[in-house]
Formats: sequence, C-alpha cells, structure tokens
Amino acid sequence: MVLSEAGNLTENLAPSAGSGSYDTVDISDHRNNTAVSAATETKLGEFNVWRNSFAAEYLPAGGSLVHVEGIPFQFPPVCEGPDNVRCAGQFIRVPEGRYDWIHVLAASERRSEDTLQLNFADGSVDAEALRVSDFWAAPAWFGEIKAFESLVMHYPHHVQRGIPAVMWAQRIPVTRRAGLTGILLPRNVAVHVFALTLQRTES
Repeated sequence: MVLSEAGNLTENLAPSAGSGSYDTVDISDHRNNTAVSAATETKLGEFNVWRNSFAAEYLPAGGSLVHVEGIPFQFPPVCEGPDNVRCAGQFIRVPEGRYDWIHVLAASERRSEDTLQLNFADGSVDAEALRVSDFWAAPAWFGEIKAFESLVMHYPHHVQRGIPAVMWAQRIPVTRRAGLTGILLPRNVAVHVFALTLQRTES
C-alpha cells in the first residue's frame, strides 16, 4: 500500500506485464449511488439504509487507474457525486469482443449471491453468478481478493472508528466462445459495482 500524490492510499499500483489484455469499461452513465464520503461530509453517504459510507482518505484518488493483483480498474470519481452502480437491472454495453473474465470492484450490504446475464453478438444469453462478500470487514466468503479497506466507517453524523469497510475484487467467467456485447446487472440494491474490467481471450 502506498500514498498517492493526492494523499490517498492505494495498493498494487504497478501494472502487470499482461495489462494490454484488459479493457476497462466506462460505467459512468449508470452510477446512481454515493458510497464514499469525506470526513467533513459524512452526511452525503448512502451505501445502505443507514447511510454508511467508505472513508475517502483510505481509498485511491478518484478517477485514477489502479491495479489489484495485476488487474487494472478505472477507479470512480469520489466526493463528486455518485461513485458506484447500485444494481437495479442496468444494462451495460461493452466493446464487442471475446473475453475470458469479467472483473469487478464491488461491495455488498451483507454477502450477496445473484445472477447477471451476459449478452452475445449471436443473440445468445448466459446466466452467471455474481457473488460479493460483506463490506462490513468480514472474511471473503466467496474467495474474492480484498482490494481496498477503509479503516473507519462513516455514518451520517460521525466517523466510527474500529469498524472497517471492505471493497472486493471479484471475477465472473465468460464461458461462451462468442463476442460479448453487454452485461445485464441483477436487481439487488445490496450489491454495488465501483469498476468493471474485461479480460480478453488470448489468441
């Protein structure tokens, strides 16, 4: 973990040798929730019904390219409005191509298992599981990688020390050998997606 120029903590920032095989996906049009707040603006958080939020000072700089275990992610802007997609059946168009994995930075209010749909150029649709562990600093129930951890929890009117919040790096397989064109997210407001990256099939 290192300190960025903006004073934010990031980790795994060295790009991997295979970074050219990844495509980060622009999900900015779908952001509909604010899950990160500054210590001076904790009232802006709305991750869950209690309006908890991650502490911005423990996360990467907004808009930065970060790497988690060699996977590049475009981190969302923070403290500038919505910073994540709270899953409500959004359809995310992706650059058409053949991919092996969909990588996500995500967090969930309690651990969640749901289904997303992968849409392909030939008209086929596959259902795949999206599994995200609890953001309340619990163990990785589904074997994800801990991407970032806020060492305090923000409540609307105070900063609660001793209660960390975790953002996970999870992956979903793309098993069909066809061009992927879009991803339909589940209708599950407990699941929040902060970034999405596609890993291309090696030719």
